[in-house]
Amino acid sequence: MKDGFIAIASGVPKLRLGDCRANAEHTFALMRAADKAGARILVLPELGLTGATCGDLFWQDLLCRGAEEALATVLEATRHLELLAAVGLPLAFRGRLYDCAAVIQGGKILGLVPAERPVWRQFTPAPAGREDVSLLGQTVPMGPEVLFACETVPSLTAGFAVGPMGAGDALEGAAFVGRLSAEAEAVGRPAVRRQLCAARSAGIPCAYAYAGAGEGESVADGVYGAHQMIFEDGRLLAERRLDGGLLLSEMDGERLSVARRRRGYGIGDGVPFSLPVRRTKLTRYVSPSPFVPEDTGELAERCREILDITSLALKRRLEHTGSKAAVIGLSGGLDSTLAALTAVRAMDLLGRPRTDIIGVTMPGFGTTGGTRDNAARLAECLGVTLRTVDITGAVLGHFRDIGHDPGDHNVAYENAQARERTQILMDIANDAGGLVIGTGDLSELALGWCTYNGDHMSMYAVNASIPKTLMRHLVLCASEGDGALWAVLRDILDTPISPELLPAVQGNIQQRTEDLVGPYELHDFFLYYLVRWGFSPGKILRLGEKAFRDRYSREALLKWMGVFCRRFFSQQFKRDCVPDGPRVGSVSLSPRGDWAMPSDASAALWLAELEALEGV
Repeated sequence: MKDGFIAIASGVPKLRLGDCRANAEHTFALMRAADKAGARILVLPELGLTGATCGDLFWQDLLCRGAEEALATVLEATRHLELLAAVGLPLAFRGRLYDCAAVIQGGKILGLVPAERPVWRQFTPAPAGREDVSLLGQTVPMGPEVLFACETVPSLTAGFAVGPMGAGDALEGAAFVGRLSAEAEAVGRPAVRRQLCAARSAGIPCAYAYAGAGEGESVADGVYGAHQMIFEDGRLLAERRLDGGLLLSEMDGERLSVARRRRGYGIGDGVPFSLPVRRTKLTRYVSPSPFVPEDTGELAERCREILDITSLALKRRLEHTGSKAAVIGLSGGLDSTLAALTAVRAMDLLGRPRTDIIGVTMPGFGTTGGTRDNAARLAECLGVTLRTVDITGAVLGHFRDIGHDPGDHNVAYENAQARERTQILMDIANDAGGLVIGTGDLSELALGWCTYNGDHMSMYAVNASIPKTLMRHLVLCASEGDGALWAVLRDILDTPISPELLPAVQGNIQQRTEDLVGPYELHDFFLYYLVRWGFSPGKILRLGEKAFRDRYSREALLKWMGVFCRRFFSQQFKRDCVPDGPRVGSVSLSPRGDWAMPSDASAALWLAELEALEGV
C-alpha cells in the first residue's frame, strides 16, 4: 500500500447450486489465491455460498443452515488471511430472510450488509438503520450502510452493496465500494452495467469492484456470465466475462482522497479492520500521456471540444471588445499555428472575413528559411492577412542603446528579440484596432519557458491551458481534411520546437527547446500528477517508471523531474500576471481561481525528496 496503491479483486468461484460445502471449498480456495496474489480486498458474487437461483429452496431451513455452516468453514479456513472479503449468503433473522453480504477477515465476521431492494421474492428488503445480529457465536452489526474503516490506512473506508446496479451503492463515505450481484445476461446488459459502474465510481468518487454470478446457476430462464469489473473514479481498470476466477487491479487511495476532498466527500466511520502496509505490485496501466486519450474516437472528440471552447471564447472576446482584427505572431511553429487555426474558426463563427486576422512573421537572428516559409504558406492556406517585419535592425539598434555586444548570446540577446516581437504585435494591434492573440501553452507556463513581458504577454491567450503533448493532435484535427493545409501542417509538426533566438547553423535550427529543458512528454506527465493530483516526487517517479519503462531510465526521470520542480517553483511570478485565456481541462495555471501559489514558495521539500530518491 506504499504510495496509496491497494490491490483489490473481484472473484467468481466455481458453484454447485445448493451444495454449500462444495461452494465453501471453492470460495476459500479463491480467497487464498487472492491473498497470495497480493489482494487486500475481495468481492464475491451475491448468494455465492448457496447459488442465487435456488428459488423456493431458500424457504428451507436446511439450506439456510447449510449456508451458515459453509460460512463457518470459510472463516476457519481463512483465519490466517489478511484479506478483507465480502461473501454472499441468505440469512434468517427475526422471522425474515435477508440476501446478505458477510464481510469477513481473519476468521471473524466484521458485519453484514443486506440487499436494500432484493430481486428474489423470497427475501425481505433491508431493515432501516442498523441491527445487531448473533451469527456463529459473534454479535455483529447489520445494515445497508454499515461501513468498514481501515485503521492502518486512514483514507480507506470500504462499503458493500448487494443486488442489481442502482440499489444501495450511494455509499458516500466509502472510498471503496464492492457490489455482490447475480444478474442474468441479456443483449446490451453488459454495456449498461459498465456504464452504471463507471457512473457510480465517478459520482462518489471511489474504487468500485463488481462481481456477478457465473456458471453453476440455473439456466432455466437465464444465463449468468460471471461479469467482473473494477473501476476507479469512472475509469475502467480491469474487466472479464464468462470464465470467472480472479480479476485483480490496484486502486489509488491517494488519488481518490484528493478527488474526494476536492468534491466535498469525506471518509465515513465504520467497523474497524487492519491491513498490513506493504509495497503493492503495480499491474494497472499508467498512460505516458495523461492529457491525451489513447482511444482514437475519444481523442477526436476531445480535440473537437477543445477547439470549440477556444474558438467560442475568442469569438466572445472579439465581440465584447469590438475588435476589428486579431493579430498573431506567426513563427511557423506549433503554438502559433494552433492559435491561427483557432482565430480562423472564431472569425468564421462571427461571419467575418479571415483577412481580419493579421498574421505577422518577424524574422530575426535565428529564423530559418523553413519556418519562415511555413508561416507564409500557412497564412496563404488560411486566407489571412500576412505582414513581414524583420526585427534584426531594430534589435541591433536596441543593443547599441543599452551597450550590449551582439556577439554575446546571453539571455539579454535572446529576450531582446522576444520583447521586440511583442512590441511590434502590440503596436500593429493598436494601429488596426485589434487584439494580440497569445500563442503560449500550458507546458511553457509550467516551466516559465517564456520571456517576461515578451511572448509571456498578449491580450487574450487562447492556448494557455493546452499542454504541449495535446497540441499536435489539435492542429491535425483543425485541418479538417484540407489537402494543401494538411501538407503545411505536416511540415510544421515535423519542425523541432524552438524559440529561434540563437543564430542558425548552416540554415538549421540551433536552439532546440527539449535539449535545454527536457522532453515535453515528461514535463506534461510531471505537471499532471503534481498539479492535478498533488502527488509527491516519489510517487510520480514510480508512475513514471511504469509509464516510460522502455523509453527513459530512472536517472533520466529524476534528472528531468528536478528540472521541472526547480522551474515550476521559481517561475510562479510569471504565472501570477498572465493574460486571460479559456480553461479547457482539469489542469490550468491561471491565477484567477485555478492555481494559487505564492511566487516565493520554496521547492526545498520536493527537491530533498528527489535527492533522497537518487540514492535508492
